Amino acid sequence: MPEYRIVDAFTDRPLAGNPAAVLILDEPYTDAWAQGVADEFNLAETAFARRVEDPGADYELRWFTPTVEIDLCGHATLATSHALAELGVPGPYRFTTRSGILTVTSDGERMWMDFPVNRAERAEAPDGLAEALGATAVWTGQVGEFLLVELEDEAAVRGLTPDIAALAALPHNIVVVTAAGSETDMVSRVFGPRIGIAEDPVTGAAHTVLTPFWAERLGRTELTAHQASRRGGELLLRLPEDAPGRVLIGGTAVSVATGTLNL
Repeated sequence: MPEYRIVDAFTDRPLAGNPAAVLILDEPYTDAWAQGVADEFNLAETAFARRVEDPGADYELRWFTPTVEIDLCGHATLATSHALAELGVPGPYRFTTRSGILTVTSDGERMWMDFPVNRAERAEAPDGLAEALGATAVWTGQVGEFLLVELEDEAAVRGLTPDIAALAALPHNIVVVTAAGSETDMVSRVFGPRIGIAEDPVTGAAHTVLTPFWAERLGRTELTAHQASRRGGELLLRLPEDAPGRVLIGGTAVSVATGTLNL
């Protein structure tokens, strides 16, 4: 019977950051089984890692919300790497995913995920955005399934009480709201009701969009970030000079539960 771990990602203490369920599997599985397990855990994401014979990767990695499989998930990738380290598997960890090959390394203090950059292009705010957020955007852009929304200041981001049903009616799977931070370079909150996540506690994938946006604004390639959800989380971010089009996302994680699925 498969074992699982519940890992809090982008935090150094339990009951904070973003929890993910992680399953390290030896045998193939069906999409329906994985979706059912993710629905049972009912966390923002459940990660399924299975060893594969691939010249570029050691594991296949897939991520499921309670309702759909997604293309990229940072916190569940961090959680999976943390679980592998706890199981005694040496890094670096190379995963084949819907977003290509992703590599995770460790510097002894935190793990660093090598992800593709997503650069948002300025776009008109969709109809109903201000009403859904309860706040007025000063800048909006989009890339892929992400809608990036800049608000006036950190207080506006922290004080949001959005209409989740109205956000789900917008034509974007993930709404990323951000502003300059007071203690970190940026703050953000992330909403994904269209894919079964009302508010995501800490979102690594969103920082593939946030990093190039704030790097250009601030004129720096190394940034600090805080995701201002109820649980909260901290990230370090780098745009490596020798790898244009990539972003390094650094964070820590802690395991809070282990168990066996009776399936």
